[in-house]
Amino acid sequence: MSRTRKIYIARLVGRCLVFVICTLLYLFHPESFAVLNGFQFFKTLSPLHLLWIIWVMDMFLQIIPIKNKLPLGSQKLFANHFKPIREKVNYEALRNYIVSTTKAAYKVFLLWCLLIAAIGALYYTGVLDKANLFMISVLFYVCDLICVLIWCPFRLILKNRCCTTCRIFNWDHLMMFSPLIFMGGFYAGSLVSMAAVAWLVWELCVMMYPERFWDHSNEALKCSKCTDKLCTQYCHKLRE
Repeated sequence: MSRTRKIYIARLVGRCLVFVICTLLYLFHPESFAVLNGFQFFKTLSPLHLLWIIWVMDMFLQIIPIKNKLPLGSQKLFANHFKPIREKVNYEALRNYIVSTTKAAYKVFLLWCLLIAAIGALYYTGVLDKANLFMISVLFYVCDLICVLIWCPFRLILKNRCCTTCRIFNWDHLMMFSPLIFMGGFYAGSLVSMAAVAWLVWELCVMMYPERFWDHSNEALKCSKCTDKLCTQYCHKLRE
């Protein structure tokens, strides 16, 4: 098992603990969620502040080049992780790859929007409240690493080989915090805004530097060069 995979398993355990703690707060200390209202973020202390800091730091690390801290799937948009192949790049094939993967990505985007619209409808009809929206985001926080380490339903649409080549790897925070769009207030607004920035940086890089996202133009994305080995259940045979 790779060091990166071990770290991600530990992170998944940590996220599960976060979900349990937030559930306990929801059940026994609902006043902790007052920080979600308006600008209460600056008027009261809550364990949710610590989670906000963790989330902001995670997103910050996605929009700056990091050498060793994050898996290649998240950092492949940056020049320092691009290793050009030795032979000439087939740019027509590269264009076809980017077009097809982008179409698949936005099928995922459409389906996710439908899910979030349903959550929004439940919120505006009073079935869900702000604390419920927050708990859904925390659940998505856990599911994010389940997709990486165990099984990813989005692969059924994207047809990607693994997380390293995933077209939507850095969409995670935008998808995670999308239920907070309906909430308003600084807590939700700041997270959604920064998630949108991380998503925009990713999408701009796909358009400006498509060669960084294809394993036939970026040597670092090939299975034979993989050091992360996050998705061993998908590409074990390809590495043999």
